[in-house]
Amino acid sequence: MSGLPDLPNTKRGINMTADRENWRSHPQFARRRTGRGGGWEYHWKLLPIRAQTALLKVAAVDHKPDETAMGRGEAWAWFDGLPEKVKAEARERLNVILQVEQLAAPMGKFLAVSTVARQSQKAARTIWNWYTLIEGVDPADWLPYLAPRHRAVKVKRARAECSPQFLDWLKAGYLRLGGPSFAASYDDAVKICKQHGLTYLAPRTARRWMDANVPYVTQVFAREGERGLAKCFPPQIRDRSTLTALEGVNADCHKIDVFVQWPGIEKPVRPQIVAFQDLYSNKMLAWRVDLDPNKVAVMSAFGELIETWGIPNHCLFDNGHEFANKWLTGGTPTRFRFKVREDDPLGVLPTLGIKVHWATPAHGQAKPIERGFRDFASRIAKDPRFAGAYVGNRPDAKPEDYGSRAVPLDQFLAVLEERIRDHNARPGRLTVTAKGRSFDDTFAESYAQAPIRKATPEQHRLWLMGQEKRRLHATHGGLTLHKNGYWADWMNEHTGEEIVARFDPENLHAGVHIYTLAGEYLGQAECREKVGFFDLVGARLHAKVQRARRKAEKQLLDAMRPVSVQDLARELDAAPRPEAPLVEAKVVEIAPARRAKPLFEREMPVPVADDAAEARRDALVVEFRQRTESAEEQTAEEGPADRFRRALDIEARSEAGRPVGTAEADWLKIYRETPEYTRQRMLFDDFGDAALG
Repeated sequence: MSGLPDLPNTKRGINMTADRENWRSHPQFARRRTGRGGGWEYHWKLLPIRAQTALLKVAAVDHKPDETAMGRGEAWAWFDGLPEKVKAEARERLNVILQVEQLAAPMGKFLAVSTVARQSQKAARTIWNWYTLIEGVDPADWLPYLAPRHRAVKVKRARAECSPQFLDWLKAGYLRLGGPSFAASYDDAVKICKQHGLTYLAPRTARRWMDANVPYVTQVFAREGERGLAKCFPPQIRDRSTLTALEGVNADCHKIDVFVQWPGIEKPVRPQIVAFQDLYSNKMLAWRVDLDPNKVAVMSAFGELIETWGIPNHCLFDNGHEFANKWLTGGTPTRFRFKVREDDPLGVLPTLGIKVHWATPAHGQAKPIERGFRDFASRIAKDPRFAGAYVGNRPDAKPEDYGSRAVPLDQFLAVLEERIRDHNARPGRLTVTAKGRSFDDTFAESYAQAPIRKATPEQHRLWLMGQEKRRLHATHGGLTLHKNGYWADWMNEHTGEEIVARFDPENLHAGVHIYTLAGEYLGQAECREKVGFFDLVGARLHAKVQRARRKAEKQLLDAMRPVSVQDLARELDAAPRPEAPLVEAKVVEIAPARRAKPLFEREMPVPVADDAAEARRDALVVEFRQRTESAEEQTAEEGPADRFRRALDIEARSEAGRPVGTAEADWLKIYRETPEYTRQRMLFDDFGDAALG
């Protein structure tokens, strides 16, 4: 020995220490010497801790690093990804090792291991094995190396092989709109591979390959389109606490789920509500009800908003025709409806200096008012006073009393106004700006402090009227608008000029106000020819949004799907169709003939001959046969419209209480069950006599 600390300097002393600490009980650290002279060889780990440290410092052995061992950074990164249960076991092992290290200096490492093993109810050999895991590792990095090593072993599995064509056919069948099942797409790909003699994967292996090689977002985009792609990204969160009352408003239309009896319309209708909402407080500021979304209702609600509260700075609209019309937003560069012309007259909003913002079409999260409409669907549509008129919020969610009644329009408007007031006044709102207050209180507090722009009398003509660009008559300067003639003596000075006519769309006979294309007011013209009456309703919603991420996903999808669906369909058509052989029955059971017996054995009465009754019966048979033959001949010559008129005639006579023949009643009963009658009835109900030609 070379004078290591805590060890004797003589051979006898070393042997006595080995016997006292029972070094030979550890076969992995003690062995008999195979050379001449015999004896025992001991591992340096059995030495006291200070002797180990000194030995490592003076040892000049060049150890070759273990290439399979993890580095410090790799070990900590691997440990961070382990489950918490495995991490807890590693911490327990480290705690045992630290206890051994504390006792190793005074009593020796062997006795320390034995003592801690008894206290922790661990086997001493297990603790020595843990020391093997941290051999040559800095004590600060012991924790990741003490984690159970079965988590670090890379599982070696046999990799399944298949032809690349199988994967292409699988992606072509699965990554397409319509969302076919994976099993169906797999079966089609296997069918083609069998035809060409190609190898393919097992179903579960193919499923794992698809999930590992085609990103989830790409799969959703390929199978569900842009709507599915939008679900894969979180919605944008916008902070409205920095706004003030009436700084910005947003508007949209909502179709109420209630049947209303509209004056002049026989069948009940579901009206549309056009509402303007304050973005800061969520208060409903103005609203209108009409049959369909239209710019007349929007302009009327917008006029009420300005007259009651003031002029907002910003407006957030949907991209429907009712909001993107030239009356309201003409001249806005980001409008995606109608054809934008350089000489288009300015709409009401640009004229008033209101900045227009367009929400993403068909995207409810982009419009805060949709949250308020959800309250409408819950608290207004299901009002007890509308019982029986509620139609459900989906076609497959109709109540049992669907269509049992329709609410009169005046009652509907009264309940709607009451419920909107309750909607604004209900306390306990949890928005960032309300903080437990009602929308009314939130709006009132900010409205009292915010700078509000009020409209001038001249500006009142803007939102109460629609606008049309027309050219005045070349000789007298008159104006014809929607079959109504307008003229004033000052119009002679502007003959042949292009002008903008602003008018009240609900009262064309009240006259029009004439402006230049630049917005200068010229004067008013009275209506001279009261011929027509103006009415504008209806527009279809349309959305066309281009995004960079959609373009990238389309390119990625094309790369992931090298084979088109058309190619897959042609391969399936070219696949041979084996004919299944018919299976013949080997054993045939012959059913015995059976004769039914009467329930009662009794003699039947013999009828008495009646010559008069027999003559009447023969005459009735001949008459019925003639009527039947004539009816068949008549039916063969009639067309669908003629037969339906005949059915209407029989039904009318039956409802009026007039006589109907037995043959006619039988024919009508059979005809009502034919598809021709159903089709003719639908056309007649929709178009009346015009459907019969």
